[in-house]
Amino acid sequence: MDNLKNKLLRIKMPHTYVLLTMILLSVVVLTYLIPAGEYDRVLDEISGKMVVLPESFHYVEGIRPGFFDIFLALQRGYVSAANILFLIVFAYSYVYLLTENGTLNRAIQVLVRCLGSRTYLLIPVCMLLFGLLGATLGIFEETYGLVPVFIGIMTALGYDPLVGGAMVYVGVATGFAAALTNPFSVGIAQSIAEVPINSGLWYRGVIFVVFQMVAIWYVMRYARRVKADPTRSVLYGEPYEVQIPAPKDGEEDAFTLRQKLCLVLFFLTIGILLYGTTQLGWYIDEIAAMFLMMMVITGVVGGYSATQICQSFIASTKSVVPSILVIGFTRGILLTMQNAMISDTIVYGLARMLSYSNRVFSAVGMLVLQNVINFFITGSSSQATITMPIMAPVADIVGISRQTAVLCYCFGDGFSDMFWPTACSLECGLMGVSLNKWYKFMAPLFAIMVVLQVVFIGISVYVY
Repeated sequence: MDNLKNKLLRIKMPHTYVLLTMILLSVVVLTYLIPAGEYDRVLDEISGKMVVLPESFHYVEGIRPGFFDIFLALQRGYVSAANILFLIVFAYSYVYLLTENGTLNRAIQVLVRCLGSRTYLLIPVCMLLFGLLGATLGIFEETYGLVPVFIGIMTALGYDPLVGGAMVYVGVATGFAAALTNPFSVGIAQSIAEVPINSGLWYRGVIFVVFQMVAIWYVMRYARRVKADPTRSVLYGEPYEVQIPAPKDGEEDAFTLRQKLCLVLFFLTIGILLYGTTQLGWYIDEIAAMFLMMMVITGVVGGYSATQICQSFIASTKSVVPSILVIGFTRGILLTMQNAMISDTIVYGLARMLSYSNRVFSAVGMLVLQNVINFFITGSSSQATITMPIMAPVADIVGISRQTAVLCYCFGDGFSDMFWPTACSLECGLMGVSLNKWYKFMAPLFAIMVVLQVVFIGISVYVY
């Protein structure tokens, strides 16, 4: 038994690019096995989105990729993801400069002096805050630029990058999936399903509390383990793909005036980010431009010459290249599926597989299907407009509430974003963590979340 355990522990997942290549080749095979098809779409006046007509599915001619087309899809994937790639570059250049000039290190020293041995409290407080933003306002992509910030803070406090990244990513993704009043998921889904907007809020409130508590417990448990023994880190023994200058050893240094001004600019940057995304409709391009602008301004305020600012920027970009390349790769996988036009066919086939014998089994089956569909169709609004016009009438047929169908969609769209490589590779790129290391960290938590999803979906059959 011990020999078997040792063998299992020695098993290593393939390199990230090997894993993604396997997925890409699997998708290429699927394009030859699954016929191309699509639904007709019309404008839904209530949601303002293009939605599918459930009975309109028909087969069409798709583009089956040849050998050269595989590499062409990857090239186009990098071009398509360029805005996200440069967001990561600019965000990390800003954090890199703040760390290089000592601002974050001095701020961490002040924070440690104030909190003492209770710095771990940052984890539940920040995760709950991000969770509430995701659950209520639908904040998600807007937190991309904060990932390197929290990685810098938590690594300076003695944790590993996974702790800082998970505080943002797991926190906001869990809240987004629980979807209290999230207008981009539950709002669109309920409008398409023709149920009252924000109805069933109390039950989703219970779900939010349970999932958020589990996520916080898991991250804090891992953080305490890493803090006590760095060798227990998932990343131990391997250089982080994204390097941020480490804090200097020795006695506490003075907090200079320039560093204090840079810290004020840091908090101003966070405020501008939140205001721009919630009030001005900012998205990836505006956020990226803001980080680039604040990097330059902070460099000037910090006493850097133009040459030093450029040198800091170049140094920061060297460390993020391996991570951002993963994102373009996964975008190429998605483009391959889109060109072959198999996504709608997959939705059509999966919807017909639901069992009509037992309401609970049918609801759980709907949950499983939404999780599977999220691998092929990323984006909450896209998935809602494609699946909800189909799942809502299916719910009527199998005898479950449309509210349960909406909940299945929210779960399938949200939680699996933390697991499917077509979704989580972006966040892994932001964190500078390879997919295989992310799965080693995330798999136990995701397994717990899957069990909780099944339980809550089963209960919802009787609640709604």
